[in-house]
Amino acid sequence: MTPTTPNPGANPAPAPAPAPTPEGASRRIPLLSLVFGYGPVLVLPLTALAAWAGMPLALLIGQIWGAAILIFLAGITRGLSFFTPGGTHVSQMATMILRFSLGLLALIAGPSTGFGLLILGYASIALTDPWLASWGGAPGHFARLRPPQMAVAILGLIALFLLVPR
Repeated sequence: MTPTTPNPGANPAPAPAPAPTPEGASRRIPLLSLVFGYGPVLVLPLTALAAWAGMPLALLIGQIWGAAILIFLAGITRGLSFFTPGGTHVSQMATMILRFSLGLLALIAGPSTGFGLLILGYASIALTDPWLASWGGAPGHFARLRPPQMAVAILGLIALFLLVPR
């Protein structure tokens, strides 16, 4: 038998599956997750500082940025659902729809309402992502990354909310 001739008695090879990554199950937070996790949310307290310093567009920039990141995080949830063992779970779809809807509504709402919606959206991530990570709906390190990461975002959003002229 030559190497190019299939073995008639052999079982066909199973369909390839995505290779599991060490980061997927580990609770250790990868460096890139720290950099690209905290970098975007640090913009929110920075825009609050800019608004406090009197920069005219800081509140608007904070609202748009916060909504854009929340909508992006909704997409992350949807993307992770494609790799969930056993298929997409209804809780992943519900959290994705919640995050997307809150982000979209925050884009079209006035500043007070918009920041309130964003605070709810980011708080939902701090609560749901550790749970999703506990059963494989998100990488294991999300259980440690998301609560403090979202706390930074929420503090910035609360500051922005308090700086909205009434």
